[in-house]
Amino acid sequence: MKRFSMLLLACMLVVGALSGCGNSESDAASSNKLVIYSPNSEEIIKTIIPMFEKKTGITVELVTAGTGEIIKRLQSEKNNPYADVMFGGSMAGYRENADLYEPYVSPEDQYLLEGHRNTTGFATPYISDGSVLLVNKNLIGDIKIESYEDLLNPQLKGKIASADPASSSSAFAQLTNMLKAMGGDYESQEGWDYVAKLIMNLDGKVASGSGAVHKSVADGEYVVGLTYEDPSSTYVRNGAPVEVVYPKEGAVFLDAASAIIKDAPHMDNAKKFIDFILSKEAQDAFGTELTNRPLRIDAQLGDYMTPLADIHMIDEDTDYVSEHKSEIIEQYINLFTSIR
Repeated sequence: MKRFSMLLLACMLVVGALSGCGNSESDAASSNKLVIYSPNSEEIIKTIIPMFEKKTGITVELVTAGTGEIIKRLQSEKNNPYADVMFGGSMAGYRENADLYEPYVSPEDQYLLEGHRNTTGFATPYISDGSVLLVNKNLIGDIKIESYEDLLNPQLKGKIASADPASSSSAFAQLTNMLKAMGGDYESQEGWDYVAKLIMNLDGKVASGSGAVHKSVADGEYVVGLTYEDPSSTYVRNGAPVEVVYPKEGAVFLDAASAIIKDAPHMDNAKKFIDFILSKEAQDAFGTELTNRPLRIDAQLGDYMTPLADIHMIDEDTDYVSEHKSEIIEQYINLFTSIR
């Protein structure tokens, strides 16, 4: 009996040891993983994620969807999070859902441009995009387009591409940009008077979406479009007959951000990812391989993009705009309907 007990104990120890080895392998595999939810473009995903995997040896499980859909999923998973990182989306969206994210400020944050650092304690800006005017050089002739004011030229009537601010985020960004640039704030009569004049010069034409705006200008259907920098710079880089104009009254640049999900299952790897997207390697890729504007001070920029120092920028009151978005859209719709 004693001999049997000793054999049983020995077997239990062996099984326990083997079981422990299995758990270690499982733990190792789990620790080598990172789950990312992202609304980002395919171009960003295909460039940045493989770079991170190669740099760290960490395997990324990626789920792509629209920002709204991702937020709903994060809320439903709040008590048992599956994702580790949300990669992409506006700063305003992160502020509105602060309870979903883990506090973290990367040591790389100190190398970002002043005014574009992590001030929330959880949302990390990594690229910025601005409102621009995209001009077709084959169609412009001797018409001068350097500013919002220039868009009121009667020669441009019906030749300006613009989307609906009620359904297009870039069109809404253009609306708030011009209100601030032309009137000083979002409620001034001067700003809304300008918008009314611009609507008249649109001649009732509204693009189906933000993508249709820049494409129609590049394709030669419109002389100029109210759009944003990223796709506009892509056309320039690819040799299209277009020019990116930053309105001299001032252009608003809004940051895209990333954050760690609260109680992320792979917390250490999540921190490594935030650190990586702020690294010089990743920031250089944003500025030279892609057409995104990097925020790191020493990041390289493609010659198809204008240095920030050469752009007159104005700040947006993001808190005000977020709080009053529905009112701004309603006022625009009423104005557009009355003029049309």
